Amino acid sequence: MSAGRAVWVKVRATEAERAEWHAKARSAGLTLSDLVRRAIGRARTWTLAHAEVERERTRELTRLGNNLNQIARWTNTHKEAIEAVEVIAHLVSIDRALGTLDPAESPEADAH
Repeated sequence: MSAGRAVWVKVRATEAERAEWHAKARSAGLTLSDLVRRAIGRARTWTLAHAEVERERTRELTRLGNNLNQIARWTNTHKEAIEAVEVIAHLVSIDRALGTLDPAESPEADAH
């Protein structure tokens, strides 16, 4: 134990969880304490307000996905219609725009 680490943090776990954590630590060449410190250090947390923003963002993406699925179904049904080509072009544009979204660049990410 490091000289600066004299405080214990206790966590309740099942025997199976404890065994799994120890196995993960051993496979990484770490002590369980080091593994836990690293894992907690990488954990992303939100305030309640930010958690609600993330939930709303997820709901909105789900709505978009549902709408896109309906549009894709329509284009597959009406492949011969010239409008389908236009719709597909818009879908490709939307797909590219969604592919450029990076949640790490959102304003909420700065608060984490």
